[in-house]
Amino acid sequence: MKALLLVDLQNGFCPGGNLPVAEGDQVIPVANRLMRDGGYDLILASQDWHPANHGSFASQHPHARPFEMGTLSGKPQMLWPDHCVRGTEDADFHPQLEKSRIHFVQKKGQDIGVDSYSAFRDNDRSALTGLADEIRRRGVTALDIGGLATDYCVKFSVLDALELLPGVRVRFVSDLSRGISPEGVEAAVSQMRAAGVPVVTSADILAEASR
Repeated sequence: MKALLLVDLQNGFCPGGNLPVAEGDQVIPVANRLMRDGGYDLILASQDWHPANHGSFASQHPHARPFEMGTLSGKPQMLWPDHCVRGTEDADFHPQLEKSRIHFVQKKGQDIGVDSYSAFRDNDRSALTGLADEIRRRGVTALDIGGLATDYCVKFSVLDALELLPGVRVRFVSDLSRGISPEGVEAAVSQMRAAGVPVVTSADILAEASR
């Protein structure tokens, strides 16, 4: 059972969104091609789904500015612009994403007191989203992951998948992903490789599927 996890392919993280990742929209055609022709049995997606008063937003901290370090529930927290507020256009999947091909959507970041980069659990590592249970329930044996942004939500999703899904082959799809900064992407890819995660491209996957 081969699955693809698309991490946060939302308007908010694409150009024109409230927290845009440079070239974030360029991964959408890659995602669509992989969903169509990548040989996957299951397509999963995560979706940032914040309440309007989420504690990771700089607007919720007096005198704070976006991209400053602050605290949330007593722990260090990067403070972000308001983004992906549930029910808003910013939180919607990118309009060109072929959403009808997605079998299961995992919403995350709904607790105002903790951020949730990973599709699998909150940043304090105490609360699981339920995605790992869904993947186990469906009998997945191989999981490819990509999306936005490489150095945050994708990296943490990959590393959590590796830990929470023993026995499942986990791979990072590089051209299905874009990051906040080149330095952050380089560090994230190095960290994933060091954990034993293979780095593949969509071309690799499409070649596999055609064999």
